[in-house]
Amino acid sequence: MTENLDMIYLFGFSGLTGNQLQRLLPILKSQIKKNSKLGLVLIHDGIIGITTKGKIQTEMEELLSLDVAVFAMKSDMKARGIDPEYIHGKIKSIEYEDLIDIIDATPKVISWM
Repeated sequence: MTENLDMIYLFGFSGLTGNQLQRLLPILKSQIKKNSKLGLVLIHDGIIGITTKGKIQTEMEELLSLDVAVFAMKSDMKARGIDPEYIHGKIKSIEYEDLIDIIDATPKVISWM
């Protein structure tokens, strides 16, 4: 799995417990304006709030409207009782092997945890 991204963010915060995603959004928008091809991997509690069975937070909706490839770790979804069948259509669920491939193919990896 190669995504040909310029930069990938690893994001591990729940939008229910803080404003980390709200703080990240302007940075992503700025990089998009510079024509950077971005990806964001939702890990740990970052996957909370991505199910279509509930209300998706405003910040997550805004993120999903951006030109950013969004991934979510299947193991973290399973650990939190989220069925990958019910995640937002723009989010691609991935395994650890996929994450390693994405990180290996991406020149810049930023941990936002």
